[in-house]
Amino acid sequence: MKVAVGQLCSSSNITKNLHTVYKLLNHAVEHHSQILFLPEATDYISRNAQHSAQLAQEVESHFLRPLLAHIKHLNAQTYLSLGVHLPSTSTTTTTASARVRNVHILIDPQGAIVAEYQKLHLFDVDVPHGPILKESNSVEPGSRIVPPIPIPSSSGGGGFNLGLSICYDIRFPELSLKLRQLGAHILTFPSAFTTKTGEAHWEILSRARALDTQCFVVNAAQCGTHDVGTNEKGDAVLRVSYGDSIVVDPWGKVLARAKKFDDDGVDVDGDDYYEIIYADLDLDALETVRKNMPLLDHRRSEVFGEL
Repeated sequence: MKVAVGQLCSSSNITKNLHTVYKLLNHAVEHHSQILFLPEATDYISRNAQHSAQLAQEVESHFLRPLLAHIKHLNAQTYLSLGVHLPSTSTTTTTASARVRNVHILIDPQGAIVAEYQKLHLFDVDVPHGPILKESNSVEPGSRIVPPIPIPSSSGGGGFNLGLSICYDIRFPELSLKLRQLGAHILTFPSAFTTKTGEAHWEILSRARALDTQCFVVNAAQCGTHDVGTNEKGDAVLRVSYGDSIVVDPWGKVLARAKKFDDDGVDVDGDDYYEIIYADLDLDALETVRKNMPLLDHRRSEVFGEL
């Protein structure tokens, strides 16, 4: 299976981000990719929780509907995996104060949403004398795992089962192991990693989840300085993402990767920045790894309990 991984620098302008998605999708289709993976928050990056709640109200009409229509019009064979925001389903909060849902959706080549996963683990960090990052202030957590979704092979052979997660979920191996137990061949974590955590852990975590589960890991990432506007004082709000979109095989080998934010010569601040990488995933090679080292059979569930 040929996969495409798109890297971009989303802003708070939903329409502008959508046009970048069109460009990436057209590239993937032209290269006969079976699926295009895009990052978390492809629809927008906001400056604060209230801004996010406002923007989420526009995603359905200004992003998803035209995107689904575009995919249907393409009449291609390419699936699309990406992260977006949707309004809260809670009926007890106002629009201004509501948390949004951070979701990972899978769209089939006919322009239909075939799966939707809501982020389970939220990035809440309060470092003494350091940064305070509270995703839970703006995002409501999900409560369920979505079983892996089959992606048919364009060659007519056996297809791959795709397990959906999002960003911070990558730090919790029990989710990945459960998806493997449910039949996943590919795990994907669309992300917007910070530069500090990205430099320290992004590749390590991507390879670790591949080794834990003996799955392909395909991780699309946001990259660069995001244009999200100014705060109440008129100062520009700084939001920066690490990049380094990556594809890892079940043996932990990196098959492809995109640029990092700090790489020389990468204009990730440019209005038109986007990048796409490709990799071929071999199901027979995956099955060989699992047969030669049957980790799932060796797992001591009678000691640890079911995942």
